[in-house]
Amino acid sequence: MAALRVTVLSGSGKALLSTPKAIKTPSAKMSFSALPRSRKVALTTIGVLTAGGAGLALALHQSVKASDLELHPPNYPWSHAGPLSSLDHASVRRGYQVYKQVCAACHSMEYLAFRNLVGVSHTEDEVKAIAEEAEVVDGPDESGEMFTRPGKLSDYFPKPYPNAEAARVANNGALPPDLSYIVNARHGGEDYVFSLLTGYCEPPAGVELREGLYYNPYFPGQAIGMAPPIYNEILEYDDGTPATMSQVAKDVCTFLRWAAEPEHDQRKRMGLKVTRKGRGRGP
Repeated sequence: MAALRVTVLSGSGKALLSTPKAIKTPSAKMSFSALPRSRKVALTTIGVLTAGGAGLALALHQSVKASDLELHPPNYPWSHAGPLSSLDHASVRRGYQVYKQVCAACHSMEYLAFRNLVGVSHTEDEVKAIAEEAEVVDGPDESGEMFTRPGKLSDYFPKPYPNAEAARVANNGALPPDLSYIVNARHGGEDYVFSLLTGYCEPPAGVELREGLYYNPYFPGQAIGMAPPIYNEILEYDDGTPATMSQVAKDVCTFLRWAAEPEHDQRKRMGLKVTRKGRGRGP
């Protein structure tokens, strides 16, 4: 708005009135409400499309970023996955054999004792023989010295390293996790462990790994310090089952499910009893 001063002079030339007048000048900005309806619709449509496009681009960006970090494992048809399905105890037995011959060199299971195997995968005599193969540090004796002795049913599985620092030194700085509850500690449970064990492959073009690392799309970050632990015929099963890679992975995953949830079968039996009892009551 510009103001114009108008001066009215008398006959003697003196100013009688000096009144500012407001004169409207065109504004640089035009009010949205003053626009024609067609133009309002056009501008609104452009705004919605712009905002939607920006939101979609951001969502896709976040999705790509998430997929770069981890490939989610598929859902496998585990025989014990049903609400009333028990563990395959022959598979648990084979899975212990895989742990003992393949995994125990690096991974501990410090919450599992030899006695836990009795009546689940082995007889008591078999477990006693397995325990006696282990050298357990005990003591002190009467002279104050530590000593080693054959294992007993009450002993826990021996650790592969005396402490975490020794474990890191032996594994290029990586600390192998304890496997007692690994299927509960990892998202995806046994699906994740199975996919990890069988998922090693060559890195895609453009991806370079440090020396001592291996490419596994199921591992967070995709670079894992553990070398591929299993392959076809890595061992011979005591029961003669062909030890293919998938069979070995399936058996050790079943064993790890039992280790993390030893009450698995009992819990489902109780559920079955409750279900039958409820049906027997009638209306």
